[in-house]
Amino acid sequence: MELGGTRKKPGRRVVLIVAGGLLVGALLTQLVSLAFPPSAARQFFVTTVSASLGPLAVDLRVVALTLGPLLIRVNVLSVVGVVLVAWFSRSLL
Repeated sequence: MELGGTRKKPGRRVVLIVAGGLLVGALLTQLVSLAFPPSAARQFFVTTVSASLGPLAVDLRVVALTLGPLLIRVNVLSVVGVVLVAWFSRSLL
């Protein structure tokens, strides 16, 4: 039971784990694309699925901003990266 009504917010940790895992997965993807010869295995690990959002334009008559497009690329190694970072962060606790 926690005293003082304080609760840890797991949302920040989840965002950091996913972002870190996607970065580790991107690094693994680059390493595999350099290390593996052209083959079906390399194609399996390097093939990505992309999702994009944007661009988002905001015009406030004084300041105009354009954000985006936000692009997320997911492949097998990015999922492996998220799992590795989650496992590593779990072992630190």
